[in-house]
Amino acid sequence: MPRTMLTGQHWSKLETIFRNFRIYLKQNLRNFIEAILFRIHTGCLWRDLPAAFGKPSSIFKKFSRWSKDNKLLKIFKLISSDADLEWGFIDASHVRAHQHATGIRYQAISKSIGGNSSKIHLAVDSNGTPVQFLIEDGTPHDVKVAGNLVNSIDLNETKILCADKGYDSKLLRKQIESTGTKANIPKKSNTLSNNDHMDWYLYKIRHLIENAFARLKQFRRIATRYDKLKRNYENSVVLVCIFIWLPLLNVNKP
Repeated sequence: MPRTMLTGQHWSKLETIFRNFRIYLKQNLRNFIEAILFRIHTGCLWRDLPAAFGKPSSIFKKFSRWSKDNKLLKIFKLISSDADLEWGFIDASHVRAHQHATGIRYQAISKSIGGNSSKIHLAVDSNGTPVQFLIEDGTPHDVKVAGNLVNSIDLNETKILCADKGYDSKLLRKQIESTGTKANIPKKSNTLSNNDHMDWYLYKIRHLIENAFARLKQFRRIATRYDKLKRNYENSVVLVCIFIWLPLLNVNKP
């Protein structure tokens, strides 16, 4: 049997969540989740999945169905509702797209001097756990996507949202502050205004979001994009986010 990633405690938590979403708990459901995690972690092809997980074609078809139905995204939305959003952090990270991932238009892959790439725009809570993400082309500037990312986060109870100086934008600051949240974003060095508004203590713990990217990119199919379809790559990212959340979850979560 190949090395698996879910402990008994992790699986009991997932079972409870699947039951709430009325996902039929077949005997091979755990094997299916383990197979997807194994593939994302090792970077192997579908056909190279160990036989212990079952038929690769069946696993691929089931994963495609789940991706179309956004089952994993719905589960992540439920799980991340427990996030501690007293403070929040946003950032983005490039992901190199493999040549096998290209060939289909409008799949959040763009070409630049560095090659084909996508970008993960991520938001984490006070503990550094993912609460929201967007998969977009690799070429647009971070601040152009930041508005959509901020709109997708519930900031009603958030006191401060931190980002680096790449997000220095009047429109973005206005959008964040309209929710009653302070925008803890330093001004660029070429501006005339000062940084008296900054909470530098919180800014220094921006390493929490860098740590989150590091954890995501421990999985080879996240660090390099091999999936042609945006939805398949997106669901791979969301499954890893769920995996990161599992140790923090209450087993009896409704």
